[in-house]
Amino acid sequence: MKLLISFLIALISFSGSTETEYESRRWGQVGHRATGYIAAEHLTDQAAAEVARVLNGDSIAEVTTWMDEVRSDPNFRFMSPWHYCTIPEGMTYEEAGTPEEGDILWAIEKMVTELKAGGLSPEQEAINLKVLIHLVGDLHQPLHVGNGTDRGGNDVRVQWFGENSNLHRVWDSNMIDSRQHTGRELADFSDDQLTDELIAEWQSTSWLDWAYESKALLPQVYDFEGDRLSYEYGFLNFETVEKRIVQAGVRLAGLINEIYSN
Repeated sequence: MKLLISFLIALISFSGSTETEYESRRWGQVGHRATGYIAAEHLTDQAAAEVARVLNGDSIAEVTTWMDEVRSDPNFRFMSPWHYCTIPEGMTYEEAGTPEEGDILWAIEKMVTELKAGGLSPEQEAINLKVLIHLVGDLHQPLHVGNGTDRGGNDVRVQWFGENSNLHRVWDSNMIDSRQHTGRELADFSDDQLTDELIAEWQSTSWLDWAYESKALLPQVYDFEGDRLSYEYGFLNFETVEKRIVQAGVRLAGLINEIYSN
């Protein structure tokens, strides 16, 4: 968990199964924190002040992994299905339908709507913001938008540089960890090509668009032979990991600015 992958790692298994069926459910600390650092750089002054108030002084990067940290708390287990969504091949999200327990797109909509409406208790506002921060990261990890056949790549057993892993874990953390970057380093190394035009373009899209972007990347994710992945697979895919982490950070900032700026 050191570089871009933190961001990608933050995304979880996306099939149509329950949380206990997933072994890897998140981008990972490095990827998520990189997303948080990037988001913080693109907040308005007003939004930054509101975030500091809501999070009681904690930074966005610090709380990016909160949803993963409370998984073992029975009071928050209802959030387990929120880390992913399933869009089977040949179907749209609308055709697949939203599960009764909710999913990542449903949860992002809920968090944004409630935060914009206001009137939440300080505790609930902080929870909503932490959930939003985490899930925007998760949604940009391609395997958090599953095809419904292999639990978001968790059933695809592979070896990463000779060690047992699975495809979801490779995208969540293995590729990022192999770079040995911190979240701050990953953020700094990944967002140096941003322009105002690109930021505006990325922020003009919706979370449903972000899900379809992840879905469109799945052919690339599954493009390998055998079960041994190493240098070549990382070389071909790490730029995608970085891009998705940067997009997540920029878009998260756009949402927070929209919620908290006049």
